[in-house]
Amino acid sequence: MSDVKWIKLSTQMFEDEKIRLIEQMPDADTILIIWVKLLSQAGKTNANGYIYLSENIPYTDEMLATIFNRPLSTVRLALKVFSDFGMIECDDEQFISITNWGKHQSLQGLEKVREQTRERVARHREKKRLEEQKRNVTLHGNGAVTHIEEELELDIDKEEEIKDSVPYRDIVAYFNEKTGREFKSTSKETQRLIKARWNDGFRLEDFKKVIDIKSAQWLGNSKMENFLRPKTLFSNNFESYLQERVISDAEHQRHHGRPARTSYEDELAAAERAKQAWGGV
Repeated sequence: MSDVKWIKLSTQMFEDEKIRLIEQMPDADTILIIWVKLLSQAGKTNANGYIYLSENIPYTDEMLATIFNRPLSTVRLALKVFSDFGMIECDDEQFISITNWGKHQSLQGLEKVREQTRERVARHREKKRLEEQKRNVTLHGNGAVTHIEEELELDIDKEEEIKDSVPYRDIVAYFNEKTGREFKSTSKETQRLIKARWNDGFRLEDFKKVIDIKSAQWLGNSKMENFLRPKTLFSNNFESYLQERVISDAEHQRHHGRPARTSYEDELAAAERAKQAWGGV
């Protein structure tokens, strides 16, 4: 996640009724500083308003108190105020997000600026290419031979400048088609996981391959079928799943005398054995 080096603050910020109410509270100045720090942190994370240490680790009150260099009690008070006023949201896994982040930060405007920058760079490179082309014109006999440089490098650069858009809808639609589920491509949590893998360099075909592998392994397995969900498939184990291949039960039975079992099932079996060893605690 990159490219966001600044965030937008409205000049009308202190005329907002929520901010005015906060200004009447004890520690108002500190609470407002914490609010600006949260906005800044959301800009650094650059995940549609989410604030977290990593994709799997949300910030705790203690963590925020440390990085904001503010008393823990004040940070907790501030977070409660922001939540009560609808300025932040906290999902089931305790990930904090700024309410209406995209609306206030004009993400489309940011993308427009980036597109204008890409176009300006492309024009500059084309101008340099034409100047170089003119310098390479030499005369041979009755005609002029123009030595034109190969444009492969230019084409590659242009391709790299165009940032891939994350195909949330295609990925989730394929997942639902293969598993018979009805997950929503608009889910913030699902989008967060998909974007994290996308930023790791994985693309649509990688997602389809993982979905194919795990659905073939787990569909029809009463113990594993419930784990066929985006949270499981698109987590940090994604790359490991991508390296697996689908082994049929018949093939595995032929070599080992029992149906194939995945590494995920092995982990669950180990946990169950440990539980039994401790007397079912």
